Amino acid sequence: MTRASLTFGALLLIAIPLSLLAGRVWIDPAGGTANAALILAELRLPRAVLAVVIGGGLGAAGAAMQGYLRNPLADPGLFGIAPGAAFGAVMAIWLGTASTVILTGSALAGACGAMALLALIAGRTANPPHGIALFTLAGMMIASLAGALTSLAISLAPNAFAMSSIVTWLMGALTDRSWNDVTLAAPLTLAGVLVLWRAGRSLDALTLGEEAARSLGVNPRRLMWAMVLGTGLTVGSGVAVAGIIGFVGLIVPHLVRPMTDKRPSSLIVPSALAGALLVLVADVVCRILPLVTELRLGIALSLIGAPFFLYLLLRMRRGLA
Repeated sequence: MTRASLTFGALLLIAIPLSLLAGRVWIDPAGGTANAALILAELRLPRAVLAVVIGGGLGAAGAAMQGYLRNPLADPGLFGIAPGAAFGAVMAIWLGTASTVILTGSALAGACGAMALLALIAGRTANPPHGIALFTLAGMMIASLAGALTSLAISLAPNAFAMSSIVTWLMGALTDRSWNDVTLAAPLTLAGVLVLWRAGRSLDALTLGEEAARSLGVNPRRLMWAMVLGTGLTVGSGVAVAGIIGFVGLIVPHLVRPMTDKRPSSLIVPSALAGALLVLVADVVCRILPLVTELRLGIALSLIGAPFFLYLLLRMRRGLA
């Protein structure tokens, strides 16, 4: 375990029990009642676990994609997997069949469809840098297409209730999530993080250049498929149960990188832990803010992520000046 992993792991162990006590109604750990125990077990604990799962997946995906593209502004949402998953879920809501299982299945189908389309367009080009450029452009195209189709579905919503449900879901939140959502998202996210972690050594070799990576035995096509699969599982499963929660994959690697040796393989696990901590803390803040209705998690993280993205752009601009 690296210093960064130990640090964020310890902070996460502290934050999880504290998050169970926080909310519109704070729970006194010394004077618990039957109702308090029920709230902890059935409402706040699955919500906290889901925050950890989703944040961990997004953090790991962001670190891996930045290493793969060698671009500090890379984010999993760039490649269209999150918008594809969102479009699948939106179609389920639009058709009026948005039960938990159908909504989740539709979102995962959208993520898999985006992954398949991405592989179909970019998978035949294994020679970097052209393969990476085509991979990026294909992802941007898929994201734009999924976003346009989602907007079309909203504009053609059959009734005001469906439109409201779609817009609310797209904002991203962990409100009213249950153990069923955890059961659906956790195995997929864990599998995705494992795929990305196993690709870490190949990402390390890629930092030396394409030809050097090839000479060290890296298969560019296999690495690209690993990125598609790992990112699809982590991002797609998160979108399936919580909607779009952005900027975690962009913010977290930048916060973690100074605490590591900056190799992609040493960044993935700490970024997963830091991403879990970020989403968990952000969700707690959303719960305790004195607002009429609870602030949506996706909006809260966007309010943090957009200024952070601008800061990175300005810093890069000064570096190029």
